[in-house]
Amino acid sequence: MIRHLIGPLAAAMVFAWSAATGASAAPAGRYDPAETFAPLTLPEPVNSYRSADGTPGPGYWQNRADYEIHARLDPSAKLLSGTEIITYTNNSPSTLDCLWLQLDQNIYREGSRSSYALNLPGLIAKMLHIDPRKAHTEGYQLDAVEIGIGGRWTKADTLVSDTRLQIRLAAGLKPHTRIKLRIAYHYTVPGVFGGRTAWAPSKNGEIFDIAQWYPRMAVFDDMRGWDTLPYLGNEFYLEYGDFDYSVTVPADMLVAGSGELQNPKEVLTAMERARLDAAAWSDKTIMIRTPEEVTNPATRPKHAGELTWHFKMKNSRDVAFAASRAFVWDAARINLPGGRHAMAMSFYPVESAGPADWGRSTEYVKDSAENFSRRWMSYPWPNAVAVAGPVGAMEYPAIVFDDMNDKGSKLFVYTAHEIGHTWFPMVVGSNERRDAWMDEGFNTFIDIYESNDFNHGEFAPKRDPEFAPGGGNPVEEIEKLLKDPAAPIILSRADQITFQYSHPVSYFKAALGLQLLREQILGPERFDFAFRKYIRDWSYKHPSPSDFFRAMNSAGGEDLSWFWRGWFMNNWNIDLAATAVVYTDGDPAKGATVTITSLDKLVMPATVEIVFTDGTKTRLQLPAEAWIAKAAVDITVEEGKPIASVTVDPDGVIPDADRSNNVLKGSFAMTAKP
Repeated sequence: MIRHLIGPLAAAMVFAWSAATGASAAPAGRYDPAETFAPLTLPEPVNSYRSADGTPGPGYWQNRADYEIHARLDPSAKLLSGTEIITYTNNSPSTLDCLWLQLDQNIYREGSRSSYALNLPGLIAKMLHIDPRKAHTEGYQLDAVEIGIGGRWTKADTLVSDTRLQIRLAAGLKPHTRIKLRIAYHYTVPGVFGGRTAWAPSKNGEIFDIAQWYPRMAVFDDMRGWDTLPYLGNEFYLEYGDFDYSVTVPADMLVAGSGELQNPKEVLTAMERARLDAAAWSDKTIMIRTPEEVTNPATRPKHAGELTWHFKMKNSRDVAFAASRAFVWDAARINLPGGRHAMAMSFYPVESAGPADWGRSTEYVKDSAENFSRRWMSYPWPNAVAVAGPVGAMEYPAIVFDDMNDKGSKLFVYTAHEIGHTWFPMVVGSNERRDAWMDEGFNTFIDIYESNDFNHGEFAPKRDPEFAPGGGNPVEEIEKLLKDPAAPIILSRADQITFQYSHPVSYFKAALGLQLLREQILGPERFDFAFRKYIRDWSYKHPSPSDFFRAMNSAGGEDLSWFWRGWFMNNWNIDLAATAVVYTDGDPAKGATVTITSLDKLVMPATVEIVFTDGTKTRLQLPAEAWIAKAAVDITVEEGKPIASVTVDPDGVIPDADRSNNVLKGSFAMTAKP
């Protein structure tokens, strides 16, 4: 008891004595424990809607949007036209005097806000060597916007503002009531400059990746009311609901869509239906439409005119689809916890087929869905679909778009990542337009383990082709980022993070933060319990960054304020140094004191390895709290033999800003005095 109470004072006296007797004095640093471990006030407060333990509060509410959509794709005119009926339910305690919807296609209009901010279409056009002046469309053309009143449709009072549509209500929408909207619209499908939605030619016909293809309700939440950030290039924040949608296309086209196909007898041949039934029970990939059959008219139930494909999807925030006459199609069963099953499917042109290319796509989809289901939460929908086309690496609920030219490890990396977005943000519905790291970073984090596990590490370790194309060490890459004074912090608004920093910050720094939290700070058992609970608590809801921080603090059993402040709210560096070895009375036989000093603003639990001159070694773990009241911590070494070296973080798992001071070597017995 007495030794415990006087420990900090004794440690300080030993350190002072070490310096006075000629041992290496700790260099001055930037570390201030009062700053690093100060109490932290999180951005979003605790209230009846959001609890102190990071769970939805007893008064949590969320509005709902259900959609019925009838659309037609005209491939020759590159025109999509549609009519949607939205049933919007106000579960909030507020009366809504207006409604806001998202018109994402308006990003392609000349003079859109995006063209003066991130300019996503223009940037993509330059990357693809397309004239940026041609990278635009007229966006949404709204043919009618109506409100259902008294069993009749009445023209709505509307205002279009860039990528937003406001509907002004003569009579406010009261709490716990609903309203119906009917919108007729059309737009030109953008070419490859569309980025997340586009069309492009292939050997046997054009491929259309159709997303952000209907006016969608904006979110009204407890934090901001209507969240009306314009679409500048970052992704989405959407309400949940059920979707019933139909897409009419030329009869020779296949359609791959979010959700479950409702009318297979009308749009598939008997042979294709039989093959699908076989695939539903097969762990090996089954061909539904082979490369040799793509140009065979017999693979379509009718040879002329149009067919309407009807899909339904429950409890989703969005739907997307792809259509082409060029598609090869294969599928296999996904095995899920509790004996459940789903279907993995891939659609791709013949030039993408082959065992080294898209011929393995369904294998990647299946394994990713199964792995993420085992580790975190079961895959929720009946199908998981991958499409090869003009859009590279983009995710929507139950369907992902990847480039038709991807192959090998690159195709695996992108497939696993996009399927992983099922969990973040398709199920855990964070606000991507504000907090891109809460989907991209979380998803990059879970990718690490899928890459390690897939086929005994065939594509391990996880590397992002856009961030570390040479296979660089992510820890070393983040060390470079932390030294960049221009780098934005993770908790930046997503639209403020430029293309140069989007992957390093939102993807990899955020992912490494979770990996450090799991492997170095909490440990897998505590982290996994807390992370799974966070996923379960916020499934189909809208968590904020503060909700996540509180959830990990509470269920993980740790006050992580120092870590949230340094890693997420600042770009603080870690610089742990081995600064002194002092033998007791100058005699190695009596033991030694080793000093480890924090020289920069952020600390981290760290391994210290001590190697003795006889070749033996020992390791010990220092918690972050070793530096909670001081910059230097002293370690008593009782082995009673000369020390050859002391190393901080011998495995290189901490992003340390200066590794040159991590190792201390020397003839310590000669420099220490009795």
